[in-house]
Amino acid sequence: MSDEVMPLVAAEYRRLQAALATLSEDTWQTPSLCEGWTIRHVIAHLTMPARYTPEEFGAELAAAHYDFTTLSDRIADRDSALPIGRLLDDVASDTLAQYVNPGGGPIGSLSHVVIHGLDATIPAGLGFVARHDALRLVLDNLAVEGTHRHFGTSIEGRHLVAADIDWAYGAGTTETAPAHRLVLALAGRTVPEPAIP
Repeated sequence: MSDEVMPLVAAEYRRLQAALATLSEDTWQTPSLCEGWTIRHVIAHLTMPARYTPEEFGAELAAAHYDFTTLSDRIADRDSALPIGRLLDDVASDTLAQYVNPGGGPIGSLSHVVIHGLDATIPAGLGFVARHDALRLVLDNLAVEGTHRHFGTSIEGRHLVAADIDWAYGAGTTETAPAHRLVLALAGRTVPEPAIP
């Protein structure tokens, strides 16, 4: 799985960096799909591993009393003040391209960049930039592997069908939507209409 997924992780970071590089500085202050965070906060959070060694991260986590939400909010708030050029460099860094999520493995790394990428690109008006093969793997992880529970969502009684790729899961009431919208729904995101088709 790692041999299949990690090249996609690197590719998704490159695609995201290219898309974000087109944004004006003002657009970076747009509210993201992560409640309370701007696009700048999301990218500061996403790129943490590019700036913090495991030892530094451990120290930050200890200072937050091992509360990851507190840690994430603190670092996102602090590092969102970094220059946009620095954040873009971090998105495209070799460190992130090779970073394996400690708790989720390679698929966790892919899910992280795809979901947070959508958190940023959708409200920025860029649509989705993730490749369909990446979206399919993230959907499998969210639905088949049950990772959607982490986001407090349920798929009981639902038959989810992607309108733009060959993917479906579950049984019950059929819900058809583009793959990126299914990812957002399973990840507990609320997207204001008509933000995306």
